[in-house]
Order: sequence, then structure tokens, then C-alpha cells
Amino acid sequence: MKLHASLLVAAAAAALSLSANAQSAKPDLAKGAASYGAVCVACHAADGNSTTPANPKLAQQHPEYLVKQLQEYKSGKRKNAIMQGMAASLSDDDMRNIAYWLASQKAKEGFASDADLVKLGERIYRGGLADRGIAACAGCHSPNGAGIPSQFPQLAGQHADYTDTQLRHFRDGTRANSAQMTGVAAKMTDREIKAVSDYIAGLR
Repeated sequence: MKLHASLLVAAAAAALSLSANAQSAKPDLAKGAASYGAVCVACHAADGNSTTPANPKLAQQHPEYLVKQLQEYKSGKRKNAIMQGMAASLSDDDMRNIAYWLASQKAKEGFASDADLVKLGERIYRGGLADRGIAACAGCHSPNGAGIPSQFPQLAGQHADYTDTQLRHFRDGTRANSAQMTGVAAKMTDREIKAVSDYIAGLR
């Protein structure tokens, strides 16, 4: 319970640290669609439902989370050469407009692929592994993977390959823009990461 509480406190603080500009101005969805089409569509598909397992599905994602990620790509806090280049050309208004347009798009369902491994994934996602201090994913991302707006991203239906890669990046420090996720992933084995990633892909 102490671990879960500390994760919630840290995430709430991170959410409050978003820039005032990113929260105050009203988004322009038409401009968001145009900017998305010019910058993002090649990798994330026309409606934000990427068909490439290495690229995340962005449709219906919480806009505050998307803005935060774009800002951190631009600042270099989150490392990815392609995304840093894309975000570098975006203003705060562009980011907000794109994020809210993506949030208005309907996410497509995904599917788990390994019936045996997914049982372990469900155990970790729903209950964690208390003996090793691994918190349940559901505690922050909700039982159905919907997440919590402005705090935790939606995970349901996300490509297993993408989730697997991100968890490994959190574990090895390649991705360092979420202290709570670094703490969780640091304790997970390759098999556990693969299992929970596959389970998340089938959540709905």
C-alpha cells in the first residue's frame, strides 16, 4: 500500500507541473488534425491507430499525457531521435491541438497472442508481485487499462511490442521521464515484461 500511495503522489505532482499554457488555452481540433497529418501520420496512421507494432497507438489517449510526452521529447528529457526531431518543430499550441485531436479519435482494440504467458501478465497487471515489491499496474492504469486523465496513460489495446520496449527502456534507464515506472520496471524480468505487455494488448 505504501508503494502504491507513493506512486500516486509522485504522478499527481508530475501532472500539476505541466505548463500553464498547455492547460489553459482551448484546443483547435481542426489545426490539430492538420498538424497531425503533416507531422505524425506516417508513423501513427491516419486516425492514431498505428498498424506498426513498434509505434504506439495514440488514438483516445489522454491529451495531458500526450502533451507531456511531446514537451519532454522536445526538451530531451525523453530520448528518441525521431520523436525529438518531430517535436522540435512543434509549438505548445501545436502539441495541445494534436493531443486533443488524437483524444477525439476512437482507439481500436488489440489482442493478446500467448494464452499461457498472458496468465502471468494478468496476475502482474491486476495484483502485482508483492513479494518483490512490484505494484499492480491496475492501481494506476485502472483494471480495464483506461488510465486516469492527466495522471496515467491509457494502456488498453496498446501494441505488445511497444509496451515491452518501453518497459525495458524504463528498466535500463534509456527512458527516464517517469520515476515511478523506472522503479516498477527495474524489478521485472524479461518474461514478466513480455507477459504483462501481451496482457495489456488484449485489455478492453
